[in-house]
Amino acid sequence: MKKFSLFMLCVFVGVATQAQPKKFISTKEKQIIGTDGKEFLIRGTNLGNWLVPEGYMFKFKKTNSPRLINQALTELIGPGDMRIFWQKYLESYITSGDIHYLKSLGMNSIRVPFNYRLFTDQEYLGGRGEKRAFELFDKLIGWCKTENLYVLLDMHCAPGGQTGDNIDDGDGYPFLFDDEKSQDQVISIWKNIANHYKDEPIILGYDLLNEPIATYFDSAHFNPLLEPLYKKIVMAIREVDPNHLIFLGGSQWDSNFKPFGAPFDSKLVYTFHKYWTSPTIDVIQPYIDFRDKFNVPIYAGETGENEDSWNEKFRKLLEQNDIGWHFWPYKKVSNKRGVVTFDLPEGYDAIIQYADTTRSTFADIRKVRPKDISKIRQALDGFLINCRFQNCKPNLGYIKSLGLNAGK
Repeated sequence: MKKFSLFMLCVFVGVATQAQPKKFISTKEKQIIGTDGKEFLIRGTNLGNWLVPEGYMFKFKKTNSPRLINQALTELIGPGDMRIFWQKYLESYITSGDIHYLKSLGMNSIRVPFNYRLFTDQEYLGGRGEKRAFELFDKLIGWCKTENLYVLLDMHCAPGGQTGDNIDDGDGYPFLFDDEKSQDQVISIWKNIANHYKDEPIILGYDLLNEPIATYFDSAHFNPLLEPLYKKIVMAIREVDPNHLIFLGGSQWDSNFKPFGAPFDSKLVYTFHKYWTSPTIDVIQPYIDFRDKFNVPIYAGETGENEDSWNEKFRKLLEQNDIGWHFWPYKKVSNKRGVVTFDLPEGYDAIIQYADTTRSTFADIRKVRPKDISKIRQALDGFLINCRFQNCKPNLGYIKSLGLNAGK
């Protein structure tokens, strides 16, 4: 009888444990609220250049989007070896060691830019298919769960292109807002992601569209289309996921909140980006005014790319006004404006020269393609080796400027 009672007690405890509701980051009026019921001020970095390669972070000037980078490197080493390079790149650029290090610095979260193509059957970064995307994300999220580091998923590149510049990996125009099929696709992808992660509390939330509608385009036409699309995406997400925060970026590079009306969901956070401005209150006052008017949280999703002194001033300004932040980016090659840096490999200059040379015809390609491709392969292998966490060097001034634990 004692054994049976003990068994039933264990069953009861097990069931009760499973029945405990999971706690998610939430909002209360102007604040983001942690699972402990206290204010959660976002402090972290962006994993830029990992799932969305950018030309300037490969030291290229003209070859700047993922598609163009892939094209240039494929012209050098061929499609088969290019797939292998990207597969190794994904395994090398961000690892569990990187995530552990970011947590040790005192960060509480990371923002993860991704390309919608990861969730399609289009070939991208050496593979294709949503199964592969979720395997990649699940691995990262597993590392972050171990470290208790929250994850904000950021669709940096949307179907059709939401920005109209290289950062959305599109065709140079924000076709997303004029193309119903592209909108259907972005809605479907976000719903799929939300359904997959609806019960995952380490997910901080979903940043729906990075920096929509560049300043080059007709804001009178595009800006009124932004919030209606957001509403459609949010409605689809809420069909499967009532738990997570949803982050809405303003128009014109996430800088303009004027297209927004009153909040239409109880867990919205409004995000702005700021680069190369004065680190003074007037720069962020319009966002503070928006927060006060609608009683909603705001946050700086990207900032930085500046001197350490500027970073410190702007970071303190944000925190003094209860605004969380993700500085951009975590890792850079041969550049100290990031948390860590790594060296250019020997022979990489030849890759830069090729990528930045005009190649508008096949004759151009044949003319400028290096004769000794073995050195190109060695340089790319060197890039993969150098970018690994154990070969990166911390930028202590940068880390200190963010108020983090530079001594670790």
